[in-house]
Amino acid sequence: MAAPLVVNLVELTRRAGVQKDVSAEPCASEVGIDDPRVAADRPVSVSLVLESAEGGIVVRGSVACRVDVECSRCLRPVSREVESEVDEVYQRVPESADALPLVGEQLDLAPMVREVVLLGVPPMPLCRPDCPGLCLGCGADLASEPCSCGEPPADPRWSVLEEWRGDGQ
Repeated sequence: MAAPLVVNLVELTRRAGVQKDVSAEPCASEVGIDDPRVAADRPVSVSLVLESAEGGIVVRGSVACRVDVECSRCLRPVSREVESEVDEVYQRVPESADALPLVGEQLDLAPMVREVVLLGVPPMPLCRPDCPGLCLGCGADLASEPCSCGEPPADPRWSVLEEWRGDGQ
């Protein structure tokens, strides 16, 4: 793991209110990101402020990284900058389910950074908000070429409702 993301806690834990800035740009592989959407040599921008509090350390700031995904409608490759806010609490004795354990005199922020980056990747990315996607019949990319297959056939599951309506309107 990257040394810039390992923080010595001795100075921080002496009294409440002490702050330490952590700014680094480790590669994705240095924080343990093993995901095809994030290139291993891609920098991860980390800008955090650690503040000692009663019983632990509060970590606030942001983590940003460029990810390569495909549009969920047209399947075109899309590269996006993903920035996520960080607001985490580390405690020696976690008092809530949201608190992360604080063990020893050093805090390794790499696992938290990895999690923040991966959770920040959009689950259904779009190349643009009005992307028309692909034709369900012929597979044509509707953003760049017209569809030649005409109207899609009616879903047979709706035929009972059409019969119920009576006249098929």
